[in-house]
Amino acid sequence: MHTWLSCPAIVCALGEGLPQVAARAFAGDSSGMRLQSGWLSDRCLTLGRFNGELPLISEHLPAYYHSRNNQLLLAAFLQIESQVTQVINRYGASRVAIVLGTSTSAVNDNLPAFKTLAQQGAFPADYDYRRQELSAPAAFLSRYLGTQNAAYTLSTACTSSARALLSAQRLLKLDLCDAVLCGGADNLCRLTINGFTALEAVDEALCRPFSKNRSGINIGEAAVLFVMTRERPALPAVAFLGGAGSSDAYHMSTPEPNGAGAQAAMRAALGSAQISAEEVGWVNLHGTGTRHNDAMESRAMQAIFPQGVACTSTKALTGHCLGTAAALEVALLWATLSAEVNREGRLIPHVWDGQADPSLPALHLTDGESRFKAGKARIAMSNSFAFGGNNVSLIFAGSA
Repeated sequence: MHTWLSCPAIVCALGEGLPQVAARAFAGDSSGMRLQSGWLSDRCLTLGRFNGELPLISEHLPAYYHSRNNQLLLAAFLQIESQVTQVINRYGASRVAIVLGTSTSAVNDNLPAFKTLAQQGAFPADYDYRRQELSAPAAFLSRYLGTQNAAYTLSTACTSSARALLSAQRLLKLDLCDAVLCGGADNLCRLTINGFTALEAVDEALCRPFSKNRSGINIGEAAVLFVMTRERPALPAVAFLGGAGSSDAYHMSTPEPNGAGAQAAMRAALGSAQISAEEVGWVNLHGTGTRHNDAMESRAMQAIFPQGVACTSTKALTGHCLGTAAALEVALLWATLSAEVNREGRLIPHVWDGQADPSLPALHLTDGESRFKAGKARIAMSNSFAFGGNNVSLIFAGSA
């Protein structure tokens, strides 16, 4: 049984709302990726920050819900508020679940308190751990909406929101609910930015996935929400055919060189969706721009798609949004698969320097002229490969 995803709500470096985000993505517009100071002590970095206005969180909610992460989440939610209200009215608050992914929740909002702890030996009086709890995004949204079903947040590094979508589909299949508000939220965080810098895994300029000159990632922030249901909604929707995960546990931060875990996730996802690799018309790659990830993914893609398939990394457009990266990339898949949004069947271009790594299997990377094959069903895969060998592949279908 597949499920349905209604039009996503999005805030990210590409902008706010699907129309703006999709238009800029199809144009290969990386102008939202900007050199910024203040995140590292010694230099600037190119980051994917959302630069729009964020809504204020009601003072009637506890202070620990007041964070930039929840503001990003609320900004996304307000785009589909009427849709969510209709779903709650139809099914009841006890039949609507919430499943989100995050990497650091609101840790960044609590960092000043840790500085005070280091300097003075005690947390300030207003420090509240609940602000940074990994459960905070789902708890906030459930409190805001008054839902009475499951509400939880998953944190499996860069596959967090992919796992959230898999979990949401499982809840529906088990008939534990009738609709799930799912996706993720992750704001820029000094902890992760400094951590990736310590790993020598960041590129100070715009990242170049799969280039011979690649030298690391750009970190971004985003919030993305979908309404997932068993029933096909009257609104434009995309079918979630299936997906799967694997955990190869090869290394804490380095992927298995030949992509054994990535291959396992892709094969299992194809089995879950009950399709062959030849039916997939486009793959949104994990494509971080790091030496090891891109090498591994190139080899894994060759193993699963020996005849080749159109593919793209969209991280030069949005940054790597960590726990929300997968949901953001599914939202870009949604725009690409939807005939209402994308009549011409365009594929998002792969933005890079055009200099392929000759030591790796060649990928069929997209450009501004790339399209789905005419007359074939639009089917796309989204790959997410996280630290610790945590891998997820998801498969979706739109209209021909």
